[in-house]
Amino acid sequence: MSGSYWKQVHADGLAVPSDRPLDDLTAELTRMLGSTDPALRDGTAYPTLVTWIERGVYDDLLNGLGDGMAAGLRVGIGEKDTDTVFRRSFSALVLAECIERDNGRPLLAGGKILEWGDRIATWLLREKDTRGFVPGKGWAHAVAHGADALGVLARSPHVATPELTVILDVIADRLLLPVDALFTNGEGDRLAMATMAVLRRNAVPLRVLEPWIARIAAAAGTLGSYDDRDPHLLGGNAQIFLRALYLQLALAPNPPVVRSDLLLVLVDALKASNPHYLGPTAG
Repeated sequence: MSGSYWKQVHADGLAVPSDRPLDDLTAELTRMLGSTDPALRDGTAYPTLVTWIERGVYDDLLNGLGDGMAAGLRVGIGEKDTDTVFRRSFSALVLAECIERDNGRPLLAGGKILEWGDRIATWLLREKDTRGFVPGKGWAHAVAHGADALGVLARSPHVATPELTVILDVIADRLLLPVDALFTNGEGDRLAMATMAVLRRNAVPLRVLEPWIARIAAAAGTLGSYDDRDPHLLGGNAQIFLRALYLQLALAPNPPVVRSDLLLVLVDALKASNPHYLGPTAG
């Protein structure tokens, strides 16, 4: 359909059109999630699907919609610097909205939510295209969108301590994967926000969190060899994350019960990984 059709849908307050089957509308919106035109992808397809999910349009179809979005995570997986990233990245956001809908009112079996969670985690760790903003095409932001999805998953009543621990491990694994460019479009903040969602469940004990932080901190203080690439690529994303997590844990509302103790752990990690600035001989 033409762009004018969807402009009219938005002008009508995103009421579901009655002139076409919902299945056809959904299929078209799903294709538009992979568009290189941000007006179609960010401005039309994504807000339409999110609004319809929030309004309960898909409540009886949520299982199938989520499965379709999970399938979108595999489209072009392994490619880098290609346009397939948009379909994967925005499928993750819509899949997160499906989980969020179930978070608010039970609509799905716990096994389905855990299945989607596994698909999100697998995709995020396999994703090679970590571009943030793509000039002329808008936001790709796969890592940030993956972090958002993990944060929604962490709030699911179907997710308990073992799954929350896995989410933390996925976050650490993503931070420690080799990259060609550091996260500079807020990905560290979004991964920290997902971590806060885990922490606010107050289900993961400090004895698990301490070695998890230590693993990230060990990388955060590491520089790569001096070659034609940035030596900070090796540990830079871990450093970005630790600083973001400290900031959110210190200042964000609704702190977890481990806040005070975990802040001390983070302070030690930041001091150890920034000896020139924070060590005993600094200043």
